Amino acid sequence: MDAQFGLTVSAAVLTTALTAVSFWLSFEALHDLAIDHRLKGERAWAWPATIDTFIAIGELLILRASLLRKVDWYAIALTAAGSVGSIVLNIASVGVSDDPLDYVVAAVPPVAALLAFGVLMRQVHEFLSSRQQVLTAPPMPVSAPVTAPVEQEAEEPVKEPQEAEDEPEVTEEPEPVKEPEKPSEPLTQREQIDAVVRGLYDALGNKRPATRHMTDALEKAGLPSSDGTARESRKRVEAAEPHLKTLPSALAA
Repeated sequence: MDAQFGLTVSAAVLTTALTAVSFWLSFEALHDLAIDHRLKGERAWAWPATIDTFIAIGELLILRASLLRKVDWYAIALTAAGSVGSIVLNIASVGVSDDPLDYVVAAVPPVAALLAFGVLMRQVHEFLSSRQQVLTAPPMPVSAPVTAPVEQEAEEPVKEPQEAEDEPEVTEEPEPVKEPEKPSEPLTQREQIDAVVRGLYDALGNKRPATRHMTDALEKAGLPSSDGTARESRKRVEAAEPHLKTLPSALAA
């Protein structure tokens, strides 16, 4: 198993576990608050969902807007409202206390739930972005090496001088009007990404760019700059030019 893949899976599992534990602790505190204010049984357990679920809904809508390259202010407001409400009500469940740490302990679960769920949505965003680019991008054509044709020198026969003869006058015909050449088609987003990554090999002095080099260059060019996008592009470039894979790796600053 690739080490990087193993680290990614471990981070996803731990983030999911942290998100579940944080939401559970927040639910417990809100459940106790609901019991203290005349809610019993199933209603006391359902009431926390009216607060913490706003965080999950808002984060999912933010993820959707991010995949569409948009900013959803409604989703941001929804997430903020659910987070602030959950934090305030968790602190309120402590009641009156002389120990400030009681309020800190009550505030940690909703804050951790918000941060952990945000990290989880970022991991999902990177996975879906790289998956979408692989499925939608057209295959990269591999051009065969062009060899210059060998010109053969042909000896022209020596012509004997001929006496000038009166040639009839020839009227020149007007040259046909040439149609303007059609502009070449613009590069696709995938071709632009590959062009930026290919240029790094020369810019780094015939060295193999690291992921940090590629993501920085793609971000400056206004192109998708996730780690997965950069590594997939490097694979395509090195598949087209295998000698690039043998170059020494450049150190990321």
